[in-house]
Amino acid sequence: MQDKNALLRTLPQVEELLEQPCLAPALEALPRQLVVEAARAAVADARQALLAGNASAAPSAEGIAQAAYLRTLALGQRSLRRVVNASGVIVHTNLGRSPLAASAIEAVNDVIAGYSTLEYDTAAMARGSRHAHCEQLICALTGAQAAIAVNNNAAAVMMVLSQFAAGWEAVVSRGEEVEIGGSFRIPDIMAQSHAQMVEVGATNKTHASDYRRALGPQTAMLLKVHRSNFRLVGFTEEVGVAELAAIAAEENARRSADEPRVLVYEDQGSGAFIRLDCFGSYAEPAVRESLDAGADIVSFSGDKLLGGPQAGIIVGRRELIDQLKRNPLARALRLDKMTLAALEATLRLYLEPQRALREIPTLRMLATPASELLPRAQALLAALQKALPAGCARLELAEEVSRAGGGALPMCDIPSWAVSIAFERGSALECQRYMTSGRELPVVGRISREQLLLDVRTLLSAEEESEAVAAVAEYFAAL
Repeated sequence: MQDKNALLRTLPQVEELLEQPCLAPALEALPRQLVVEAARAAVADARQALLAGNASAAPSAEGIAQAAYLRTLALGQRSLRRVVNASGVIVHTNLGRSPLAASAIEAVNDVIAGYSTLEYDTAAMARGSRHAHCEQLICALTGAQAAIAVNNNAAAVMMVLSQFAAGWEAVVSRGEEVEIGGSFRIPDIMAQSHAQMVEVGATNKTHASDYRRALGPQTAMLLKVHRSNFRLVGFTEEVGVAELAAIAAEENARRSADEPRVLVYEDQGSGAFIRLDCFGSYAEPAVRESLDAGADIVSFSGDKLLGGPQAGIIVGRRELIDQLKRNPLARALRLDKMTLAALEATLRLYLEPQRALREIPTLRMLATPASELLPRAQALLAALQKALPAGCARLELAEEVSRAGGGALPMCDIPSWAVSIAFERGSALECQRYMTSGRELPVVGRISREQLLLDVRTLLSAEEESEAVAAVAEYFAAL
């Protein structure tokens, strides 16, 4: 302990650090107090390292000042910025999920440049509703009577449950009590919305008879939940929307007019308007299919398989959606003008399905066959061979599997092509660390069997392919 205390006493004072030459540029460019706070934080980090036994000697004043200088540099760098995705995960939640179509970006830029018709009806020259911008399009694309969009699908689930099941029973299969990213669990959201969850069936098998036995005078909803990040395989069985609708219809026919109707609500999670060939047997139902099967309400995300901005979209019978629009949560969870602009532009592309496949990046990446990716992978390989020093790495083309990501289609293998980098100098982990944290424009690849993979499926342009090459070349130059 005495040695540790002696080391702690050698740590420099903040004023001493401020005299170090490396902090001079920061003191010239930034308010002095910001530099002082950076210096204090750097000293605190050094102190914590010594207390934890992670250092055998106290760092020099110059070293701590350098750490403080790096902190000041971070103040001038945007935290939220563009990333090049070479991971092969298409709807990458950590990287912002779906990139927007060009027309959606243009629409966002248009409304943020000045004032907009967010809540103004130009025909009536009076106040309008922000729901009107997307509702007609959503209904045309899904066959729903009405629709409302909120800020994400978790919000949509909360809103539906709190409106139609608060104080009542909602029946859900044990196999669908899922947890998705951020510890969002169906039982927790049920409790938060004051719905009384009634579990039926077993983890792997739930039958229609399970739902029928669970029905009682307090039952207000039969809830079906998308399993998101996993699939049950083997000895399994579940009840589809059509069968749930039939059960609800039987129960509603027995009830008197003053008793609540049993609603069928499907939380689809990912949401899709188009079934793509790559989905194969793992295809999830399109939104229209669930409504046609008899669901009263369906909710889904705007930024997963739909390929738009973050949003939660709720569709269903008009009288139910009208109730949601009057719910106080509708204001708390409403979309801003930028999201509405992007969502409306994305939805308009779906009016021409072939155009949607071409122009919505998520759909294009999902639908592009591997044969079309091979020439791009070959070009990327040639560029890397030209840019990297001889003898630093072994480069090869690799047949790989991309993933949909975002909790969608977890078992769907999407054939792809990548360039594999096996390191003779340095390592895949250190290269990935440099590419993500050592550059203004991060490049995120994927590590497999101690090799770095650059999957061309998720590289959006020739410019991004060039950035991937530059990032790897910069790593070797820095060794």
